[in-house]
Amino acid sequence: MQEKTYQALEALKIPFERVDTDEAITMDDCIQIDDKLDMKMVKTLFLCNRQQTAFFLFITTGDKPFRSKDFSSALKVSRISFAPAELMLEMLGTKIGAATVFSVLLDVERDIQVVFDKEVTEEKWYGCSDGTTTGYMKVETEQILNKFMPYAKHKPIIIDI
Repeated sequence: MQEKTYQALEALKIPFERVDTDEAITMDDCIQIDDKLDMKMVKTLFLCNRQQTAFFLFITTGDKPFRSKDFSSALKVSRISFAPAELMLEMLGTKIGAATVFSVLLDVERDIQVVFDKEVTEEKWYGCSDGTTTGYMKVETEQILNKFMPYAKHKPIIIDI
């Protein structure tokens, strides 16, 4: 996943800053990364319905608690929960703590709906994992939304919760 991330950024000529860290899995672990890159890391959650037939990559602010009911209501979908770690590895190519928007490069069948919290789209900088729990980057949010998402052939939904 990490290799595909950097290949896409290079192909799209999207500039980024990057830092290597000790393993960071929780949002609390990301506080030092935020300081190093002078921005706030997003929280990327891999979610699915009970039947594991509908999948969502939800990108929200790091400090916002996730409420399944609010997410489901905003999308008008039935109950959503966290997808199992095995599916995350299989579908996103990452382990827990390394979910990233760049994983949609692996989703050639477009089985995953990308959902951005409106607050994330209003930030100048987008901070995320490079597909590992030790590499983090800072990219202009506009580049993610307007260059990367079309390149990955995914049309995101933006919700306000």
